[in-house]
Amino acid sequence: MFRAVVLALAMASAAAFAPVKAPVSRTSVVTKAFETEIGAQQPLGFWDPLGLLENADQDRFDRLREVELKHGRVSMLAVLGHITTTAGIRLGGDIDLHGTSFSDIPSGFAGLAAVPPFGLVQMFFAVGALELFVMKDITGEAEFVGDFRNGYIDFGWDTLSEEDQIRKRGIELNNGRAAQMGILGLMVHEGLDNNPYVINDLFGVPVEFNAGF
Repeated sequence: MFRAVVLALAMASAAAFAPVKAPVSRTSVVTKAFETEIGAQQPLGFWDPLGLLENADQDRFDRLREVELKHGRVSMLAVLGHITTTAGIRLGGDIDLHGTSFSDIPSGFAGLAAVPPFGLVQMFFAVGALELFVMKDITGEAEFVGDFRNGYIDFGWDTLSEEDQIRKRGIELNNGRAAQMGILGLMVHEGLDNNPYVINDLFGVPVEFNAGF
C-alpha cells in the first residue's frame, strides 16, 4: 500500500514539470482563417477591433463583407455627390410639379431639408428598389461576394487576369473605406460650423459652402 502511494505521488510530481500544451486561442484561429482574405492588407493586416468575427464562419464573414462593400459603394457616390453639388452642378428641370427646380436645392443637410416630401418618397422607393431587385446576386452567377453583375454588366472584367481582378477588388475596398470616413467627416464638419471642406481652409482655398442659399 505504501509503495502504491509513493508511486502515485512520484507520478503527480513528474506531471507537474511536464510541458503543458498551450490553449489555442479562438481569436488566433479566426485570424488564420480570414487573414488571407482580400482587404486584410498591410500595415494592419487582419483587423477586427470590435470582435465581429469572433466565432464566425465563412457565411458570417461573407455577409459582413457584402455589407462593407455596399456601404463603401454608397459612400463613394455620396462623396462624389457632395462635391458635385457644392461645385454648383445640378440636374436641369424641376424636382416636383410645383416648380421647385433642382437648382433651388442646396447641398448637404440643407438640401435634404429642402427636398419636397414627395421627392423624399421617390428617393426612398428608388433606394428600396435598388436594394431589393438590383444590387444583389439575382441570377446566382456571382463569382465573389459583392458581384452584382448578374450576367449583364461586365465592362471588360472577364478579360482581366486573376491577379488584376484581385488587385482591383482590393482597390474598391480601400476606396470604399476611405469614402466612408470621408462622407462622415463632411457631415460632422457641416454639422459643427457649416464648413465641411475645412481642409480647403488649411490650404488657403476656402469653399463658400451653400453660398446664395
